[in-house]
This record gives sequence, C-alpha cells and structure tokens, in this order.
Amino acid sequence: MRSEEQSTAPPRAAVGPVVGRSWTRRARHLPADDHDCGWLETLPALEPAKRLERDLGVDCAVVGAGFVGLSAARRLALARPDWTIALIDAQRVGFGASGRCSGFLVDLVDFTSKMKPLARAGYVNTARWGIERLRSLSVEHEFDCEWDDKGWVRGAVGEDGMRFLEAWPGWLDEVGIDYHWLDNRGMQAVTGSELYRAGIRLPGYSLIHPGKLVRSLREILPENVALFEESPVRSVRQVPRGGLQLEVGGPSGLFTLSARRVFLTTNGYLPSQGFHADRVFPCFTFASMTRVLSAEEQANLGGETEWGLLAMDPMGTTIRRTRGQRLLFRNTAHYAPKLSISNGLRAKMRAFHRQALQARYPQLANIEFEHTWGGLMGTSHNSQLLFGETRPGLFTAAAFNAAGIAMGAAAGELLADLAVGRDSEQLRAMRALPAPTWMPPEPFRGWGGRLIIARKNAQAAEYI
Repeated sequence: MRSEEQSTAPPRAAVGPVVGRSWTRRARHLPADDHDCGWLETLPALEPAKRLERDLGVDCAVVGAGFVGLSAARRLALARPDWTIALIDAQRVGFGASGRCSGFLVDLVDFTSKMKPLARAGYVNTARWGIERLRSLSVEHEFDCEWDDKGWVRGAVGEDGMRFLEAWPGWLDEVGIDYHWLDNRGMQAVTGSELYRAGIRLPGYSLIHPGKLVRSLREILPENVALFEESPVRSVRQVPRGGLQLEVGGPSGLFTLSARRVFLTTNGYLPSQGFHADRVFPCFTFASMTRVLSAEEQANLGGETEWGLLAMDPMGTTIRRTRGQRLLFRNTAHYAPKLSISNGLRAKMRAFHRQALQARYPQLANIEFEHTWGGLMGTSHNSQLLFGETRPGLFTAAAFNAAGIAMGAAAGELLADLAVGRDSEQLRAMRALPAPTWMPPEPFRGWGGRLIIARKNAQAAEYI
C-alpha cells in the first residue's frame, strides 16, 4: 500500500455506525445475463467462484463487482487498511456491463454538449480524472488490457450524423480538444469502409479490452477485501440498532452479510433490487463479435489494424477492430426489466449486426459471428448519473448512460472518499453534477421507455 493513500484520510473515529429508520428492499429479479460475451468467452477460464456460505459481519459491503465496485472496494481498502470489506456479486467479476461494453474510455459524451458550461466542465474533468486513474493503475501494475491511445473515431453515414458531426469542431475548439477531420477517403484509410461520409479522430482517446481490464482490477484488490462471487443479494435491510444487513442467497441457502456501510454499484440492475426505479432506467444493448480474421481477410478488409468507431448517427453502429483481429458490431436497444433476453431476440439482434457488417464490408459479408450478447446499462431521463449517500449508510452510483468506464472508475473511488470523509476537488465536482430527473412509475415508465427505444431503433435502421 502506498503511504499517500492514507495520508489525507481522517481518523477512523470520523465514521461510526449509522442509525436510520428501518426499511427493507427486496430484489424482484436477479441478473440473468447470457453466457456468450465475446470479450469474456475468449479469455482463459476463471478458477471456481468463492461464494458467501456463512453469516458474516464487515465494516463495508460493496454490491456489484464491475468498474464502479472494484474501484470503490480498492479505494476503501487503501484508505482504511484496518477495515474489513466484502465485495459481492451475483455473477462473476465484470460479467455485467463492465465486461460487455465496447471498451471506449469516454469523457466527451454527446449529452454533455447540452449541459450548462460549468456542469459540462465538471463532468468532462471528472471523467478525465477517472481515465487517468485507470491509466496510472495500468502502468503501475502492468495490466495486459490492450490499452490503445491512437485515438478513436466518430463517424457519420446519414444526414443526421453529418449534421451532428459538423457541429463538433466548434465544440472541440471551445474546450481545447485536438482533433483531425476525416473525409470519405480518410475514413476509408482508417476503417477500410467506403460507407462513411466523414468523421473526426480524437488523438489520445483510449480503447481497452474491457474483459481484460476488469480482470486486472480484480487482481490488485488489497488483502482486506474479501471477494464473493455467484452470491446474489436477495434483500437489503436497515436494522433499528444501526447498520445494514444483506440477505445473500446461494446453493447452500440464505446467509446474512452485516455492514456499517453498503455500496450499491450495480448500475442498470439497481431498479430490480428495489432502488431508484424512478431515476434509473435499465436498457439492454447488443453486440456481435466475429471469429479471428484470416490474413487474407485482413488484407481484403484494408484500413488500420486496430481501431474503434462511435457513430454520430442516432443509435448508429459502434465498431471495433480488436488487437486480436476480430470485428465487433454494436447497435439496437431493448427494454427488459426482468433482466433476461431470449435466444430469439438475440438472433434478431445478430441479424442487425450482420446487416451492419454487409453494408460496410461486402467482401466479408459471410464471415461468421462467434458471439452475440446483450449487456444491461443504466440510463436516466436527462442522461445524468446518480451519486451519493442516498440513504443513511447506503452509497450509490448508477446511470452512466453508456459511458461507464471512465465515470464508473471515478465514481467508485469518489464514493469511497465520500464515505470516509476525504474531500477533494474531484469529489466536489462530482457532487455538483445535475441529478437524474424523475421518471413516472410502471406501467407508464415501461410504455414510454419501449416507445422511445422503438422509435430510436426505427430511426437508426437506415444507418445500421
């Protein structure tokens, strides 16, 4: 442990047991993610999971072992080396959205252009701090996560995409971001595709292998963090005497995990756990990954050998050409509050991915997709994230709106700082960001969400 991690922390006495009014929240649905995520399935198999199989009391319990939870648990453990911390997940580390995303480290998100200047600067600077925290850890611990700083691309296919793309240079100039404008030939030189009318490259903006990064963060958890996987939380209860209790269910029965502080870092799964359904909206997005391209196929593809593209067209296709020479396509969305996706729906989404591949690379039209998967993200009505001590002793960060690596890492660390009383410029900036706005209850929320998603999917059809 580095000494500077402790030097700014207040003494332990600054945070004692929390007493609040008793309440209980029970999980309505447990995660039911599919087992075909290409990022994860192409990695070596993990050792068998260590499950929670006895009653346990700890100083802090962190629920959700993705980017947010791993960052929070590590920061807590370093700030309070005499505390016991349990990191618990219903699945395996990173098996939720963290290991299923497309691997873009993002600070310039489309919705930030609509924020007030001070709030926008706070969001962007906090996300950049999160990126630098991950970069620092990657260098210090020599992560093998395929970190690539060449700069990813924003590309436009249709009229709407071009309109949004042409507005970006003014915004980038305003905030002092370097960029390269790419015409059709420039986009072809990067992607190998003639489809894109134009694009913008952002040098220095990073890509990673999300599965490898999340596993690397798992490996550097401090010794005072106990990791329990395949241990779903069935309920969260605040007890009259102070503190919180989690009911955890596994193959061996139900067990109680008691903690003075609980951190809910489950993002899109949060509403199904009984929390913040009026602020956080769960939404599935889908991706497919090809088999490894042959040398001949790589030559026919053209373009650069490793790159990533985010679409400017509304709900357009995200693409990665990975270091391992696979192609990934992500598009379309679906509302599934029960947290499960049918094989039929996955097959339908795979057809959209096939359409995207054929439109860009007709010479590879019949290449096989080895993996197709869904990933649950947390969104909010106004695209703002939920952060803070939302109930006495209960700390929450969620609704990252498809930009959860950088802000997730930042939010996890800053949530830990908030709990131990460590102040910083980054924490003040995070707490000053706008909160998610209210959404109506079911069934109105579901009706509205399905309608919005269906309309966006329909609008995107010509750009897929």
